[in-house]
Amino acid sequence: MAEVATAPMVPAAPTGQRKVRRSRRSWVGWGFVGPFMIVFALVFLAPIAYSIYLSLFRQQLVGGNSFVGFDNYTAALSDPKFWDAFWRVALFLVVQVPIMLGIALLVALALDSGRLYGRNFFRISIFLPYAVPAVVATLMWGFMYGSRFGLIGNINDAFGTSLPNPLSPDWVLASIGNIVTWEFVGYNMLIFYSALRVVPATLYEAAEIDGAGQWRVIRSIKIPAIRGALVIATIFSIIGSFQLFNEPSILKSLAPNAISTYFTPNLYAYSLSFSGQQYNYSATVAIIMGIITMVIAYVVQLRGMRKEA
Repeated sequence: MAEVATAPMVPAAPTGQRKVRRSRRSWVGWGFVGPFMIVFALVFLAPIAYSIYLSLFRQQLVGGNSFVGFDNYTAALSDPKFWDAFWRVALFLVVQVPIMLGIALLVALALDSGRLYGRNFFRISIFLPYAVPAVVATLMWGFMYGSRFGLIGNINDAFGTSLPNPLSPDWVLASIGNIVTWEFVGYNMLIFYSALRVVPATLYEAAEIDGAGQWRVIRSIKIPAIRGALVIATIFSIIGSFQLFNEPSILKSLAPNAISTYFTPNLYAYSLSFSGQQYNYSATVAIIMGIITMVIAYVVQLRGMRKEA
């Protein structure tokens, strides 16, 4: 009988060596993730923890900085200035965000259609305001808004008109909305346009065969295909609206009678901290606004995911 050749037996590694290899692999993973975790803890988790710590104390004339529990939160939730600022940015969000995203979506659809002459020029031109720093953009628009020395004043003098003052109390919120829209239309347009570019061409070919027009293609193919990008842009816009600070802070010197120290929650927290020296109460306002923003953004994300599913 012929002998059957057998492969040489490789001795199994001892149990101790296998454990050492597994531990080395786990440490290699932590070596890659570790630097990010350290930076994340230092720049994100630590400030939040410190803010929560500050919000539980209060600086008193007698006794110094003493623990008060949730008294600061109770005071903030019953503070009329805080709610006045909150409802102002809520109104800003409800009006400005749909207008901004609607314009960005229309521009992205126009660029994606392939029928716009000079598409690259328009894409760069619309995105360019996003590259302008917010401080510079606000100062530029603030001087144009001036009814005595700016563009509005020059138009009134040249044509004998009486255009409303954009920096008046009745118009200043709309003026800020115009600045923010001018700044971020290009940013959101780029998000939508990038999402439209990855839509499969076979969907357009099938729609063309079925005889679908441009509006039907937009309504049934393009907009559903970029719903994820729409949700992301909406969440970013909600967060940005509740964080509104730069524009009213800079315009305050040009419109002191229209913009108060509690015009927005962020401006209110800033004024409490740096002007009123109320660090504990300022931290409380910031924590409350962070929670409200997180809840609203999460609800929008859930609704967007359900529609997408």
